[in-house]
Amino acid sequence: MFIKQLYTGCLSEAAYYIESEGEAAIIDPLRDTDAYTTLAKERNATIKYIFETHFHADFVSGHLDLAKETGAPIIFGPEAVPAFHIHAAADGEIFRLGKLSIKVIHTPGHTIESTCYLLTDEQDKPHAIFTGDTLFVGDVGRPDLSSGNMSAEELAGIMYNTIQEKILPLADDIIVYPAHGAGSSCGKNLGAETFSTIGEQKQTNYALQPQTKEDFITAVTTGLSKAPKYFAINAKINMQGYNSLDKVKQQGLSALTVSEVKTMMQENVMLLDTRHASAFTKGFIPGSIFIGLEGRFAEWAGSLLPFNQPIILITEPGKEEETIVRLSRVGFDTMKGFLDGGFEAWMEAGETVDLIIDVETDELIIDIPHDPNLVVVDVRRETEFADGHVAGARNLPLNNMTDVSLFAQFEKTQNIYVHCAGGYRSVIAASLLKRQGIHNFRNVLGGWSRIKEEKSIKVEKDASVLN
Repeated sequence: MFIKQLYTGCLSEAAYYIESEGEAAIIDPLRDTDAYTTLAKERNATIKYIFETHFHADFVSGHLDLAKETGAPIIFGPEAVPAFHIHAAADGEIFRLGKLSIKVIHTPGHTIESTCYLLTDEQDKPHAIFTGDTLFVGDVGRPDLSSGNMSAEELAGIMYNTIQEKILPLADDIIVYPAHGAGSSCGKNLGAETFSTIGEQKQTNYALQPQTKEDFITAVTTGLSKAPKYFAINAKINMQGYNSLDKVKQQGLSALTVSEVKTMMQENVMLLDTRHASAFTKGFIPGSIFIGLEGRFAEWAGSLLPFNQPIILITEPGKEEETIVRLSRVGFDTMKGFLDGGFEAWMEAGETVDLIIDVETDELIIDIPHDPNLVVVDVRRETEFADGHVAGARNLPLNNMTDVSLFAQFEKTQNIYVHCAGGYRSVIAASLLKRQGIHNFRNVLGGWSRIKEEKSIKVEKDASVLN
């Protein structure tokens, strides 16, 4: 028996490769499937099954491309009705994989079709359960993402029955392999570890503690952050199908000259600059949106960019394909090419450039007591802001900045300082401010992580948000 967790940090997503006697199964594959086929080839194995735990909302699955490449069937649990051919497994159905067996356990609650897969070893002993978004380390899947007509409370009630009837009876030593870890928006309290055991979760997971159904529903539905806007789009893509990744890459890897980019800029294309934040602030093509590859790139792209607008990429040379693949993971198929030679080619052509002024925290400290027009804009999440912020600062969470009406609050006479937690999100925010014609601001390097260390800055908290 061989099990490998293939974890993608920027999406906090775990796919799984299981193998026995030269036969392999993949659970919850990403859209870029090379990692799975390469691993199977290296191990002289054949991919026999592709298992999906549910219709994912936070990424586009690789089931279609992987099935086309390998001939393996796509297996969902009960209640899954996509627009393409699958094997709809029955609750309790068993699939043989070499000397192992994989049992289907229908576990509705996160979504109606959510299903776990129980792996039994060569001695017919339950060894591990692949829980998708049903059970995480420290949490269960949020019940407010269903594409159906059920309320979050109704799904939470179904989840309670799932926990009681399907999860808690499992043996304590069974390994829990979930689809996500900390940082994912598919739950609200995911732990730092990417796997656990049933026994550990019975002891530490709030959702598995003895409680009434009513208390459980309250616990799992309270404190949920707003789901990223791309979740509904990705769930629909996973149900209806999508273009092959090869086709998306072929289009996106078209090298464009400066002249071609300038022409396309007149046709409502979007310039997406994926270089490092420190490079972007020193110079960029006017109107570009920054989302750097060094952060939670795909997640922020899905949250902030429109899916129906053509995209031209500005990347570090050699990063073009990586950018396209990572965009495709959250459903973007509209990349029309990249600027050949990157931003340097634009500069060498003598074209107009823009920049963002970076400042250290000491400049903010000096200005706060003396400048009546100073405005601190904190683009962290509401809960981060509530846990500590510069006194009098405005909270404008980055994920809300797709609403252009919010920019009307700023005036040309203001001296604006923008910051986040560490400096990544604030540069994204700065690029959005620039696109709206707002230029009278500075980006605070190091963000809140540095600001909070300055003893001379007055800090406020908002306990009402945290409680």
